[in-house]
Amino acid sequence: MSCRLLVSLLPVLVIGKSNYPNLIYVLEDTQNGEATLLGYIIALKRCALVDSFICFSTNNLQFRRLDLPAFLHELLLLFSVTDFAYVLSTQGNDDLGLLEMDQEDLPAVLPSKVTEVEGCIQMYEEMHRLKGKEGLRQRQEQQEQMVRAVYALASEQLKRFDELKELKQHQEFQDLQEVMEKSLKEAQGQQEKLKEEHRHRAKILNLKLREAEQQRQRQEELERLRKEEGQERLRRLYSIQEEVLQLNQQIDPNYRHKDLPRIDLSAYSNRGNQICGLVSGLIRTTSERGFPTQVDVANTERALQEMRGLISSMQQEITAAVKEKMRDEEEERQKQKELLKKEQLKAQTPAPAQQSGGKQQKEGLQVKAEESTMQWYQQLQDVAEQCVASFSEISNCKDNNEVKKIKTDLQKAATIPVSQISRIAGSQLREVFDKINNLLSGKSVQSGGRTVSVTQHPQGLDFVYYKLAEKFVSQGEEEVASHHDAAFPIAVVASGIWELHPQVGDLFLAHLHKKCPYSVPFYPALKEGTSMEEYQRMLGYQVKDSKMEEQDHFLKRMSGLIRLYAAIIQLRWPYGNKDGTHPHGLNYGWRWLAQMLNMEPLADVTATLLLDFLEVCGNALMKQYKAQFWKIMLLIREDYIPRIEAITSSGQMGSLMRFKKFLEDCLEQKKIPLPKGALQPSFWKS
Repeated sequence: MSCRLLVSLLPVLVIGKSNYPNLIYVLEDTQNGEATLLGYIIALKRCALVDSFICFSTNNLQFRRLDLPAFLHELLLLFSVTDFAYVLSTQGNDDLGLLEMDQEDLPAVLPSKVTEVEGCIQMYEEMHRLKGKEGLRQRQEQQEQMVRAVYALASEQLKRFDELKELKQHQEFQDLQEVMEKSLKEAQGQQEKLKEEHRHRAKILNLKLREAEQQRQRQEELERLRKEEGQERLRRLYSIQEEVLQLNQQIDPNYRHKDLPRIDLSAYSNRGNQICGLVSGLIRTTSERGFPTQVDVANTERALQEMRGLISSMQQEITAAVKEKMRDEEEERQKQKELLKKEQLKAQTPAPAQQSGGKQQKEGLQVKAEESTMQWYQQLQDVAEQCVASFSEISNCKDNNEVKKIKTDLQKAATIPVSQISRIAGSQLREVFDKINNLLSGKSVQSGGRTVSVTQHPQGLDFVYYKLAEKFVSQGEEEVASHHDAAFPIAVVASGIWELHPQVGDLFLAHLHKKCPYSVPFYPALKEGTSMEEYQRMLGYQVKDSKMEEQDHFLKRMSGLIRLYAAIIQLRWPYGNKDGTHPHGLNYGWRWLAQMLNMEPLADVTATLLLDFLEVCGNALMKQYKAQFWKIMLLIREDYIPRIEAITSSGQMGSLMRFKKFLEDCLEQKKIPLPKGALQPSFWKS
């Protein structure tokens, strides 16, 4: 077989593997006077160290067999017949010089020739290394000399810089001295000028002092006259205060006349105390300020006129109560015999109560609420869940700052007015009602210095409905639980809003039933799979960190909620539609009482809630249902109280004893007293 060696005329590229370095030989053509770069790349293939190689040349020469050096002919014999080379062209030159050689024509290469070539290679490498080392040493010496020269130059420049700096500082110091001397001269001249101005001003000041003394004398005269007038107005204020206090003493909140029903005059007393406080505050303020003004006198005179009007209104109410008492006495005489007969038949009555429609209840007491009641309860809970789903975008607005801001504003606008409900005055209560009604009607209201409207978001109205109802219930378990008389102003506002916006009423009931299942009435049963903590919440208890609230606190909250509910069913907004009906009136209270008495009692809970309900709503139920109501009262005393006693331990007798005392007093007097804190007609005039 033959091997062909092809040499091209392109830049050199060597591909091979060897433990020996690849060699490049450069020859010069001295005869033609021009440098000819011949790149001979010798890839040593010893012990199969090189697989292939490529040789290139940059000259456009043609090579023949005899043109190659003799040692290259010998080295080419090292390659096997499988080795090859490629010929590439550059600069658009298609005329390639080729050298073709047959393997048979190559002379044999002696092994000693290879060793000689390797020795030459190693000698060349050693010479090149020594030459490089000597060059490196010389370069280092040059660098050191250069560094020393630069250092010396830098030292001289630093000295020159220090000399220039000292010269500049000396010049600046001289300039500063000149400036200071000039400033000193100017200051001395200014001082002389100021002394002259001072003498001139002293003369002017003496003139002003004389004028001021004359002005002071005139002011003293005016002050004396003002004090005389102020003392006269102060005496007038004291006389008005004395008269107001005397009139206020005529209002006795515990006043009871032997010929009158038990009239609650607390509203008059509260307003009278407010007027007295107003007058006292004016006097105290004016005393701190000095003397009262004519405006202060006018304000106290208006307070006196209001107190006189309050006394007049109270007397008119007492007169009206006397007339009503006379009518009631006539009715009582006619009913007395009928009630005595019914008392004799009470033992024969199998059921504890009747529904408002007059249907007879089933014999015996129930453990569970009626099916219709539970359906009503579930419908209200579904309404609440649907309402929550309808404003899901507002609820889940963590990443939307604009919606989050609208949510905060709407919640404040809905809840803050409810927190402001109080018994201070009827006008203030009306302002709160109008603010809530305007918000629900889509009008803009002011809240926290910002203008708020439910139209700011498509889901805004449902959100406000839900939060408003929730706040009313929250006031029941917080404010009413602590102050029982707070139930009436909250209830009258809630009732008025309920009548104009029925959805608020449905949501109020849903929240109320969830907080207080006894307002349904409904006694939740413990179902399989329900944890005790969850069951306690279903019963209305608050559970925090797996710890249930104390029984006294629980009963206090339940009492507040029942009192609020009992107040709502009997009150209507006085400025509403006179021809309309209550959206959730006394018939619901009558139904609640009947269903409570048809269910097995619970220790401590039943007695507490019945007492709260009858204290607030008993008078209204008595007027509405009359004989039927007294039948219920007798049945409670004779039949239901023993059932409660049977399940009540000695430590839980407090609420039961209070309930029994209330029943005995009512049956003995044949009437239910007006609830404490009820809003009287005079309240709406304040």
